[in-house]
Amino acid sequence: MQTKYRVLVVDDSSFMRRFISDIIQADKELQVVGTAINGIDAVEKTRELRPDVVTMDIEMPEMDGLAALENIMHLFPTPVIMLSSRTKVGADATLKALELGAVDFIAKPSGNISLDLDKIQDEIIVKVKIAAQCYHRMARLSGSRGADSIATLPNFHNGLPLRRIVAVGTSTGGPRALQAVLSKIPGNVPAAFTIVQHMPKGFTKSLAERLNSVSQLTVSEANEGDELVAGRVLISPGDRHMLIRRAGDRLYVTLSDEPPVQGLRPSVDKMMESLVECGVPVTGVLLTGMGYDGVAGLKKIQAASGYTIAEDESTCVVYGMPRAALENNCVHKVVPLHQISHEIVSNL
Repeated sequence: MQTKYRVLVVDDSSFMRRFISDIIQADKELQVVGTAINGIDAVEKTRELRPDVVTMDIEMPEMDGLAALENIMHLFPTPVIMLSSRTKVGADATLKALELGAVDFIAKPSGNISLDLDKIQDEIIVKVKIAAQCYHRMARLSGSRGADSIATLPNFHNGLPLRRIVAVGTSTGGPRALQAVLSKIPGNVPAAFTIVQHMPKGFTKSLAERLNSVSQLTVSEANEGDELVAGRVLISPGDRHMLIRRAGDRLYVTLSDEPPVQGLRPSVDKMMESLVECGVPVTGVLLTGMGYDGVAGLKKIQAASGYTIAEDESTCVVYGMPRAALENNCVHKVVPLHQISHEIVSNL
């Protein structure tokens, strides 16, 4: 008989606790082993029950979800999925939670008390199962070595023209991975960066703002017509494809509402493929995340004599996208997260 993944549900609303528990219990591979009414209760129940996964509301009395998450990750690292509102405040708190060690998050469809959670019940089930499979990684990843310092990277001269585009794709675990990479890239690097992070609408702007605050590069959510220039990082908005078009010697962003690719919008593949079509030198990078988005893109980059990098399994929260790329023989170099910034810069 298959062992069920054990889940602790944390929410200050009795209705939401029951609703989320019912969704989880309906899956034969999952079992709700307890509920908690606030952050204090969550920390105690996690200590007592040692669940495989915790679903954690952010806004709660006495101790909120962020404080509870920080305590849990310090005392007994456990995969945690945050439940967040789609507001600007909710997005900022969600990004903070991911920095603190949350595996992933689920955006509530309509506020703190979402009567329509059934709309995302499949997302809840899938993300809980993925998080449960991360359990064995938590202690190791929480103590993993930091990135190489900026001082170890080549010292570029200011004002260098755009030499290459670095196209990055990532999903689950991506915000922390992106911070580790971008924070160690010199600000005067002769490359522009385009990033697709699988994330809902309303969250990528907060992600860009947080990354901009820790990077020497200029990081922003992409807008229609933005130009790719050296030292600039553009992140595709949630729920829109980011394509790159060429006009003369310049490269510009085009945002598209074309249908999702393999259920995903934005798509890593579409972003990478559009760059290859521009005929510019490209480095393709796949970081932690589930699925295989980016494999087709890396194949086209490789075929166009570009350079391709995948994050090593040892540092991935979810070893999906990089593994798929490796299995499809479209990766030049596999390196752990703390070496990726150096690998990017060394191949410009």
